[in-house]
Amino acid sequence: MSRSSNAPRYGALVERHARDDRGLEAEHSSWHDARTPSGEPVSIKGAMRRRADGSTGRFRIFQDAYDTLAKRDGWIYFAAYRPRGRGIEVLRSKMTRARTLRLSDSDFYPSGHHRGPQIKLSIEEVFQ
Repeated sequence: MSRSSNAPRYGALVERHARDDRGLEAEHSSWHDARTPSGEPVSIKGAMRRRADGSTGRFRIFQDAYDTLAKRDGWIYFAAYRPRGRGIEVLRSKMTRARTLRLSDSDFYPSGHHRGPQIKLSIEEVFQ
């Protein structure tokens, strides 16, 4: 089984890690994955540290979800991980207000995906 076919499982493992790490409650919508104990929305993003082809993973953010999250003063939880056996090892994580990323309309580009424009942030960009 390729790593890309494992992506949904890895994503679920990143979400579980984020919930455990920050005490988040799962709550899925088109623009967020969880809520803080005080009810604030959180989008959870994971990126694989070193992929099979040698490239570094990226965090994929869709413009519509980002705009809604930033407007509602929500959070984004970023986790860089690597596969370990049938699970993952989270190497670094952080949670930041969406608005602090300061992404503008011109930062997003067509994704070829039904969800519209996107941006991909490298692990290095997020954890600098």
